[in-house]
Amino acid sequence: MTANLNYILLFLAFNLLVLQINGREAAAGDTIVFEITKYGAKPKADVTQAFLDAWSDACESKKRSKVLIPKGDYLLGPIKLKGPCQTPTIIEILGNFKAPSSLASFKKEDTWFKVEYVDSLTITAPKGAGVFDGQGKEGWKQNGCIKSYVGCFTLPYNFRFNFVTNSKIVGLTSKDSKLFHIALLGCKHLEMSGITIKAPADSPNTDGIHIGRSEFVTIRGFTIGTGDDCVSFGDGAKNVLVEHVTCGPGHGISVGSLGLYPNEDPVSNITVRHCTIKNTDNGVRVKTWHDSYPSTVTKLHFEDITVENVRNPVIVDQEYCPHDHCKEKTSSKVKISDIKFMNIKGASSGKEAVKLICSSGYPCDKVELANIDLKYTGSDGPAVSMCKFVKPTLVGKQNPPACDAPATPVVEL
Repeated sequence: MTANLNYILLFLAFNLLVLQINGREAAAGDTIVFEITKYGAKPKADVTQAFLDAWSDACESKKRSKVLIPKGDYLLGPIKLKGPCQTPTIIEILGNFKAPSSLASFKKEDTWFKVEYVDSLTITAPKGAGVFDGQGKEGWKQNGCIKSYVGCFTLPYNFRFNFVTNSKIVGLTSKDSKLFHIALLGCKHLEMSGITIKAPADSPNTDGIHIGRSEFVTIRGFTIGTGDDCVSFGDGAKNVLVEHVTCGPGHGISVGSLGLYPNEDPVSNITVRHCTIKNTDNGVRVKTWHDSYPSTVTKLHFEDITVENVRNPVIVDQEYCPHDHCKEKTSSKVKISDIKFMNIKGASSGKEAVKLICSSGYPCDKVELANIDLKYTGSDGPAVSMCKFVKPTLVGKQNPPACDAPATPVVEL
């Protein structure tokens, strides 16, 4: 009996020792916790290597694992968390991070916080934590996109999620990114919710979240105020749901711009609903380059959108050419079809509250306006609509009165 008891005690002591090796792991039910302070991380100090080491051990764990960032303010350099991992992995962030302000720290990096090739990842942060301060002012001063659009995106994003699948990201705050705040590429079955994104209205190209070549993505409950699009959809975005987003300041919620590069993937099945957009240049927008490469955009659904002090509440712009960057102003070759604008209401700061400018060579098909109620806040008469190369289907209320298409367009050869 005594021998058996001694054996049991020895066995338990051995397992406890394994869990406490180097003070780096602790069991929490069936989840192994990897706390970055056990890897040398300290508040007010650079914790990049400690974060990477904790991630590496968590990713290699045979059991469900968690990387834990305790309460505190930390410095964090460019970091890349790469998979695949052995099991589902959690990153729980109770502290806040600050990026290097100097661009010298990003000479070889296009992103501050990058996650790649990970399946079944959960990133969570409670209210008041998970703030990633990109310290973007230094970058904004050196933004070259105004002078040359092509090849100008050399500043780092706050976040990139590349080929992340079956995952959830909840509660983060992205502040003052040097360029885009969040970008998705090659992601599938990704849900993001309760995220706050903020930057000054005059911060250039600080898009809130850009979704490209990703599918089955849900964006829910975001609060976004930036110097560019709150949400933007690039080529290859499909089967995306955006709902309950508050946007402003910024440029609104935009599909595009599209057609700038050859061989862009089609955009399809985008739903934007139950959103509030205020103090922005645009509301819901589709934009393609004036002088573009061929592509397609189909099945866009904008529904239950409230606007306040928005210059262009509803806009399709197939003559997009910021800062006159187009070499030639030939018609866009991006074909747009099957778009619905439903239950759009509120106050327009621009007289042309509904503006549908389609391509002369590839006119828009199957565009529906349903229950539009937009009041112009200016003093020079009521709101109006303007259409080019499109004849929308009309359902329900139309305020302003909807416009008809011009004469049958001539396809350019």
